[in-house]
Amino acid sequence: MKRIQLFVAILLSFFIFSGSFAADVAEITGKVTDAKSQSGLAGATISIPDLRISAITNSSGEFTLKNLPATGRFLVQVTYVGYRSLTQVIDFARPGILSFALQVSVIEGREVIITGSASSSDKRKNSTSVSSLTKAQLLYHPSTNLIDAISRVPGVGQITTGAGISKPVIRGLSYNRVVTVSDGVKQQGQQWGDEHGIEIDQYSADHVEVLKGPASLMYGSDALGGVINILDGLPAPDGTLRGEFLTNYATNNGLTGSSLMLQGNENGLIYKVRGSYKNAYSYQTATEYVPNSGFNETNFEGQIGLNKKWGYAHLNASSFRTNIGFYEPARNETGQLVDEAGNVFTEERNKDRALAFPKQDVRHYKIALNSNILLGDGSLRTILGYQHNLRRELEAEGTDGLALFLNSHTYSYDLKYSFKEMKGWSPVVGLSGEFTHSLNTTGAEQLIPDYDSQAFGGFAFIKKTWNNDTFNAGARFDYRKMTGKAFSGDAEFNAFTNDFSHITGALGYTHEFSDALSFKANAGSAFRAPNIAELSSNGVHEGVFRYEIGNADLKPEQSYQFDASFDYQNQYLSASIGGFANMIDNFIYYSTDGTTTPIEDEEGNVKDYPVYNFVQDNAFLRGIEASLTLHPVSFIHFENGFSYTRATNRTTKESLPFIPAATLRNELRFEPKITGTSNSYLSVGIDNFFKQTKIDSFEQATGGYTLLNAAIGTTLRIGKTQDITIYAAAKNLLDKAYYDHLSRFKPGRLSDEDPALGIYNQGRNITFGVNIPFSLKK
Repeated sequence: MKRIQLFVAILLSFFIFSGSFAADVAEITGKVTDAKSQSGLAGATISIPDLRISAITNSSGEFTLKNLPATGRFLVQVTYVGYRSLTQVIDFARPGILSFALQVSVIEGREVIITGSASSSDKRKNSTSVSSLTKAQLLYHPSTNLIDAISRVPGVGQITTGAGISKPVIRGLSYNRVVTVSDGVKQQGQQWGDEHGIEIDQYSADHVEVLKGPASLMYGSDALGGVINILDGLPAPDGTLRGEFLTNYATNNGLTGSSLMLQGNENGLIYKVRGSYKNAYSYQTATEYVPNSGFNETNFEGQIGLNKKWGYAHLNASSFRTNIGFYEPARNETGQLVDEAGNVFTEERNKDRALAFPKQDVRHYKIALNSNILLGDGSLRTILGYQHNLRRELEAEGTDGLALFLNSHTYSYDLKYSFKEMKGWSPVVGLSGEFTHSLNTTGAEQLIPDYDSQAFGGFAFIKKTWNNDTFNAGARFDYRKMTGKAFSGDAEFNAFTNDFSHITGALGYTHEFSDALSFKANAGSAFRAPNIAELSSNGVHEGVFRYEIGNADLKPEQSYQFDASFDYQNQYLSASIGGFANMIDNFIYYSTDGTTTPIEDEEGNVKDYPVYNFVQDNAFLRGIEASLTLHPVSFIHFENGFSYTRATNRTTKESLPFIPAATLRNELRFEPKITGTSNSYLSVGIDNFFKQTKIDSFEQATGGYTLLNAAIGTTLRIGKTQDITIYAAAKNLLDKAYYDHLSRFKPGRLSDEDPALGIYNQGRNITFGVNIPFSLKK
């Protein structure tokens, strides 16, 4: 408790101290015009991501950016629907009156990327492979959670446990090999577990960036496979008060979701609040309901901060809670799913939103202070975070029903100092670290011991830009230590200490052949420390129906990856193709030789559980990713994406387990001009998942399948200024019965006793939604 109080005091002291510099302000004016007609564009957005500042043009296309530094060079982005986005570096010491002329285009063009670099940069000058999804893309495709929404990106997949839990997979890697970042802080829950999702509100994301490939240079351990960076929107422009209300309903499992947000900015004092709620009953496959697979989710979050001449400081806080039902599948002689007493579930019971036992109660609390303070000729970016994660697995009401209780506190810091750019050279140095204190042995069952974990890392990074070329290089040193505590009870844990130091590095290069064609390549090393489950598990993992045994002598995983890609864009098409090769030494995975162990429950019943041991071998992953979007005319979009990953065990020569199947997605989208509306669209899509026969010895192959999807939507103007977006989107329109290869409910993964036992993925699902942005003060 004292650590929490000290940490909060530091956050508040820093925040108050920053506010003392709130005097002198600077401002810049400018205009955004149509490049052809020279007329002003009303409603264009001008933003400076590194300063968290934005402005909207008035009816004449004019804008004013306030509370700016008097010196410094910053990347400015200008966006407007129907026009090509523009990025430009501005020297605030002599800005003059800014003038931006935008070209009409159905392709937005240049994106600003935050993830994987020390500061925001033009995507074409960023050597790492990063894909970005907008809020519209996250909302207007049917999905049950945030990871489900981003799984359409080539190279990205998900490990699912029904409709309520999804874990991200990037280029065949998941669990602790993928870092999830929110509010600038690495999310630290219990991500090592199969049946654990991420504790982040889907509706709070303004956009998401997915970095594919090793990213230990910036993010340390666990970024072996990539990074999912969930980004909040910029604060409201100065002098405005605005918000949004959104709600949706899904037919498959009655999923209802609603979120209300309000944000404002008064002379650089920014604030925001959001509340969200989701609720679903049991989902349906093409053939049946899946009992007790419902869930509910509540999130409250807030932000307060300052945007001033010296930079910005924003304090974020959130409280997330979800309850998720679980079901241990069993079928009667006629093949129907039944409860422990052998009773068939009624439709009334399946549509009951009150979850039955067993279930999970997951809570995640977070405080984060994000700041970027101008110091001397450079800037210091600071992220301080505190997270408290509580995960309860409940078998019955009351304290006696608490089967498993995982309780962790994580304190983290991340500091980056960017030096003044000199003749195109941009050096950055940084420090980061975290401390975790975790208590896990107070429940009736114990899967992992209590433990403490600490990490420290420092890096140096430099970037050089010529006219059409960008080169970057960096190196990082890390030290990590994990201490497991001895415990004697229903489970036995020996004390252990696991520590090591590590050096990683990265090189990147980009070249722009023309305004349309660009090339990027990246080579780097990364590492991942073994997690607590891999080091020390010794018990039944109820959620995955197996007995897990850890190994305290495991070594860190070491990755060496190279990837390269070409990107091409013009008025009629957008295309990219790239490939990667990833050699991983000491790759950790669990394996079984068919051994079982008998376990007696509290009622005296004995059940044999398959024994899985954590082992290490060397691995090789490689693959290709490609996308092609055609725009023969402005109102037709034909979008296509393909990804394929092949993964083998270099030691045994067998395939690695749980690698996603090759995927080809096609979507034909019409965007007609309809009087009285804007952004109208009608789309039809086909998702093709190929069969996966490259499997480990204890896996089962999965057949290929095709899903038909469709969507329709429009934005209506009510009165003079109020917009309302309405949409409907259908997934698996033909109600196809299928098994996704990464589903934990597929045959062979659900039960070792009955390899044929399986539950199909979600059947037809149609989502109806409304999104209402509003302004209370302009």
